[in-house]
Amino acid sequence: MLPGRMQDAPPKDDLAGPRHRAKRRANWGFRIFLVVFLILAGLAFAGTRYYDWCSEASGPRDPVAFEVRRGASGSEIVDGLHEQGVVRCGLVSKWRLRRSGLEIRFRSGTFELTTNMTPDEAFEVLTTPPEPVPTLRLTIPEGYRLTQIAERVEEEVGIPAKSFLRATESGSWSLPPYLPEDADSIEGFLFPETYFVREDSDADGIIRRLLDQFRTEAASLPWDNADALGVTPYEVVIIASMIEREAALDRERPIIAGVIYNRLKIGMTLGIDATLLYDDPTPDGQLSFSDLEFDSPYNTRINAGLPPTPIASPGRASLEAALNPADTPFLFYVLCGADGHHAFGETANEHEANRVTCDE
Repeated sequence: MLPGRMQDAPPKDDLAGPRHRAKRRANWGFRIFLVVFLILAGLAFAGTRYYDWCSEASGPRDPVAFEVRRGASGSEIVDGLHEQGVVRCGLVSKWRLRRSGLEIRFRSGTFELTTNMTPDEAFEVLTTPPEPVPTLRLTIPEGYRLTQIAERVEEEVGIPAKSFLRATESGSWSLPPYLPEDADSIEGFLFPETYFVREDSDADGIIRRLLDQFRTEAASLPWDNADALGVTPYEVVIIASMIEREAALDRERPIIAGVIYNRLKIGMTLGIDATLLYDDPTPDGQLSFSDLEFDSPYNTRINAGLPPTPIASPGRASLEAALNPADTPFLFYVLCGADGHHAFGETANEHEANRVTCDE
């Protein structure tokens, strides 16, 4: 360097040195952090707003019949709620469900919901058991006829017997293939059983409950046998009702059924007094000589074939006997003994001898 000349000034960056470069890097780092922070804060804010929106509800509440299948998972149930417009969001609703611990408490069945419910509202309906409904015990004994059932309903449920009988005669009841739509009466189809019915039940509700029980009991019986026996399902119930009124012992039900079918096969009158008592002109529980000649379709002493309707409500054992009669040669039976057993015979002479023996 020549004397008297100044040295060229170093560049600005060189003057700042490492300290200045470090400061610049720190400024850039802060700016990046600030941007990231603002983005994350924005996402958090948006997520919170979305979560809150999904947890709320607004808009019209239209009725929705929502079905929960037995064994359905919580995720499947929430998907269904979302698809039917009950809740706004599926993902948030699933998260709320997991957090609530309610998934194991879902009940199966069909529920009345609406569109635009909050997830919590929907979950409450689907997991809260209904309030216990006060019930009354109603027992229908085997062999009861409609008038007796009506009296029992009045005694135990409080529905007037006349109102109940009017409901049975409405003409709107059927139970195919057992009770045809054109049947004159539902006699024989109100299944004898002990029921627990709601205190506020009406006559129609009780009738439907008893008819449904008949269907349930009948479902496992061998109704295909009816064709081989030459009778319809309705006629099977007629025969079962006569068995119910005639047999006191279960072991004799198939035998009495066999006697009935044997007589039908040869065109012999059934001669079952229980059928005439059903249409007794002097309803005192006894049959006089004039009663035995009473011109009634229920008088099976003078009319061949079956009576036009069942004469009582048969229980399961009598229905089984009517579908599985004993293979027997007997054409006659007579009540014999205080235990309710019968003596059976093949001929009129044998029957008369049994009558004498049983009267002794």
